[in-house]
Amino acid sequence: MLLLQVFRGLFELVLGMQAQTKLGGVGVLLLLAVGVGIRARRVGLAVGAAMVFTLLMIQA
Repeated sequence: MLLLQVFRGLFELVLGMQAQTKLGGVGVLLLLAVGVGIRARRVGLAVGAAMVFTLLMIQA
């Protein structure tokens, strides 16, 4: 269980660093919107932010 949490934390860190490198503050805000949407159980917010994030990462 602890190993899973460590891997999850590392994944979040790497994803955040990559988003900040390629997209700047916008990427970090989109990741924050995905996290907030998931925790608040707002599927539309989470899916919309994830789609925009994916499209921007493809173009970057």
